[in-house]
Amino acid sequence: MSTEPGAGQGGWHWPSGHDLILLDEVDSTMAEARRRAPLPRPTWIVARRQNAAVGRRGRAWAAPEGNLSATLVIDPGCPPAQAALYSFVASYALFATLTAYVDDHAQIALKWPNDVLLRGGKLAGILLESDGSGGRVARLSIGIGVNLNTAPAAVALEPRGLAPVTLAELTGEPVDPLEFLAFLAEHFAHQDRFFRRHGFGPLRAAWLDRAARLGQTITARTGTEELAGTFVMVDEDGQLVLETAGGRRSIAAADVFF
Repeated sequence: MSTEPGAGQGGWHWPSGHDLILLDEVDSTMAEARRRAPLPRPTWIVARRQNAAVGRRGRAWAAPEGNLSATLVIDPGCPPAQAALYSFVASYALFATLTAYVDDHAQIALKWPNDVLLRGGKLAGILLESDGSGGRVARLSIGIGVNLNTAPAAVALEPRGLAPVTLAELTGEPVDPLEFLAFLAEHFAHQDRFFRRHGFGPLRAAWLDRAARLGQTITARTGTEELAGTFVMVDEDGQLVLETAGGRRSIAAADVFF
C-alpha cells in the first residue's frame, strides 16, 4: 500500500511533501528502497515484518513484528561526506521523538556512530546507504530499526554488544508503530531543514549534549585495530575523537564498546 497521509488520518499527522509506502512483509526496507529507485519525493518505506534485514557490516538484523522497520529515501544533493552526517540527523530526530514517551530525558543517550540507547540498552539502530555520481549524492537511504514492543533474542546479539531494550518496557503499554513513525517523520523533517540551513555545527553541539559515555573510556574497533581511550568529542566531520595512550586519534568508522 502506498499513501501520503494528511493531518488527522489515523489520528496522527504526516509531514507535507513526504510519501509513505507501507508493506505487510518484505526482505528488508533498505532492499525495497533500491528496487524502487528513483523516487520523486522523500519517501518512508515501512514494513510490518522484515525477513532478511541487514545491519552494519552486513550483520543480520532481527526485526520482529510490532517494532519499527523503516527506510527513509531522500535526495540530499550534497557531497558524500556531508551525506554521512545524516546519521546524526536521524539519531537526534529519534531522541526528539522519544521525548514524547520518556519523561526522564536523561534515560535516552546517543551512541556514536548510529545507535540510540534507553536506560543503557540498545533501543534503535541506523544504517546509511547512498548512490550518486560526480561528487554528489542523489539517493540517500536511511534505515532505522526501533525496538518498540519486542527485543531481539539474545542469540542475535553481536559479541560485546549492548543488551536490547524496548520502549514498551518503559511506558508499560504497547507502542503503536505508525504513531511512533509519524512523530519520527515530523521530527526528521524538522531536523533535516535545520541541518540544510545551518550546517552540522549546531546539530553536533546538540548531539554531544546527549552523547553516551562522553568523557569516559570506551573502545573503538575499526577494520584494522582496536583502540581504547577517552571519548573527547565528535569533530566537525562527524569523526569520533579519542585520547589514547598513543595520543589523540580521529576515527571515521568503527564499532564502539563500553
